[in-house]
Amino acid sequence: MTNPLAVSLMGVPLKNPVIAASGTFGFGREYAELFPVSQLGGVSGKGLTLRGSSGNPGVRVWETPAGMLNSIGLENPGVDAFVAAECPYLRAQGVAVIANLGGHCESDYLEGARRLNAADMDILELNISCPNVKAGGMAFGLTPEAAGEITAAVRAVTRFPLLVKLSPNAQDIVAVAQAVEAAGASGVSLVNTFLGMAIDIKAKKPIFDNIYAGLSGPAIRPIALRMVHQVARAVNIPVVGMGGITTAEDALAFLMAGARAVQVGVATFRDPYAMLSIIQGLEDYCRAENLSNIREICGIL
Repeated sequence: MTNPLAVSLMGVPLKNPVIAASGTFGFGREYAELFPVSQLGGVSGKGLTLRGSSGNPGVRVWETPAGMLNSIGLENPGVDAFVAAECPYLRAQGVAVIANLGGHCESDYLEGARRLNAADMDILELNISCPNVKAGGMAFGLTPEAAGEITAAVRAVTRFPLLVKLSPNAQDIVAVAQAVEAAGASGVSLVNTFLGMAIDIKAKKPIFDNIYAGLSGPAIRPIALRMVHQVARAVNIPVVGMGGITTAEDALAFLMAGARAVQVGVATFRDPYAMLSIIQGLEDYCRAENLSNIREICGIL
């Protein structure tokens, strides 16, 4: 029987369009104790930096009425540890393997991408929401010029399809998407977290040591959906949608808005089996709508 959820993302076959979002699934080891990770379309691993990081001090996660703020600080084992241990583990799970790479200067991105060429993985997801220390701390993804420059530089050294993860904090996310497409991106994923804040009114100080933190979860879904729709209509490369996806209905909305696949993050904190429910819901929808493949509804708006 033909799989109605099988899709291709930048030439990489996925058994379904549901991908575990970076920073929310580790490298799959913990969740593998609950269900076969192979049931997912793909896993975008913990955000990597060239040398690894211990992350931010202080409070790292703060619950909000419809989501969460996080200030993890890219805690990760580093690129070399991923290549040696985490990537082979994910490959053995029978799932599409996506490495998410960040950096604080161009040389870190480039060396990280070069070292990842030794990995048995499928896609390089480039996190351009990191602060560029040589540009006064402004994130690479906030302007089309900076986003295009880092994308072109990494495109020149990586052997993998390049999925560029966009920040919703850019003044014009459509212009940024078009710039990274022109620079050689194979696809774009969006949106990363919105910049937010929480205050401890008893202590009279910010909750987070870094003051600001990244907001994700259902609270951002309508805005993320609008951005995915706008970007999908403006570029000619695949779009991966994310931002508060909790149910199959949410995933369908992003697919109809133009996404080729979706990433799910915060939902798995509340329900570790959320992605499996979404996959089942997508399959049920195809059956109810007599669709031979989920691709038939992608970008119908």
